[in-house]
Amino acid sequence: MKGIPFEVGDRITLKKKHPCGGSDWEVYRIGADIGLKCFTCEHRVMLSRRITELRMVARVVAKDTG
Repeated sequence: MKGIPFEVGDRITLKKKHPCGGSDWEVYRIGADIGLKCFTCEHRVMLSRRITELRMVARVVAKDTG
């Protein structure tokens, strides 16, 4: 099974807006679940990898600082 290769620092846009009005999120944790932080209010949520892939509209890959 091949999925989207998420990396810490990626910026993703989800279909539904957060109650604060933001729809852009930053990936801060990778594992079985994906940790996301809202860019607008900095609220943190954990979504399963599958749900994250289904709800994602766009992704901006984090720049390599090395």
